[in-house]
Amino acid sequence: QVQLVESGGGLVQAGGSLRLSCAASGRTFRSYAMAWFRQAPGKEREFVAAIDWSDGTTYYADSMKGRFTISRGNAKNSVFLQMNDLKPEDTAVYYCAADRRGAYYNGSHYLADEYDLWGQGTQVTVSS
Repeated sequence: QVQLVESGGGLVQAGGSLRLSCAASGRTFRSYAMAWFRQAPGKEREFVAAIDWSDGTTYYADSMKGRFTISRGNAKNSVFLQMNDLKPEDTAVYYCAADRRGAYYNGSHYLADEYDLWGQGTQVTVSS
């Protein structure tokens, strides 16, 4: 069984930092891109960041630019999300996702529909 497992969430004060990790377990697979999304209570899931494996291009939601950094992990199909200058509005469950189908098109890296494998999520809570 193939899974994505997130780790690194927790409670942090505003202005602090956290580093999330996502790694694949089980049968190996090829992915074309990986991403982070988040969902706060009562809100829809929103795009955070993505990385396209073909050329390493990274993509960010406007509110995360300059604060969050997505990077390749050491293992295949693994990514990190470095989050700095965290704000209370960053409080959410953070999900890792992988595109195994190569279903991307211009602009699709920002869309949840591109990704067909999701982790269970890790809670990030930022206190004011």
